Amino acid sequence: MKTVTFTEFRKSASSLISDVESGEVVVILRHGRPVAEILPYDTGEAREPSWKMPGLKLAVKGAGLSRAILKEREAS
Repeated sequence: MKTVTFTEFRKSASSLISDVESGEVVVILRHGRPVAEILPYDTGEAREPSWKMPGLKLAVKGAGLSRAILKEREAS
């Protein structure tokens, strides 16, 4: 694992990215505290983006809300 300051990262980003490509982990410090960790990309498992996954469907048994509202309006 390699630790660099934010300023060092800006100056030598290309070489640090090359290090990451070869398996190195880079931690970026800002004001002495870690703010980011750059890891090599894991190509072992192809993941589907979350926006392509099916969404949750919520269902409630009984009358639909819109029907209940229409009945209430008709009764008034």
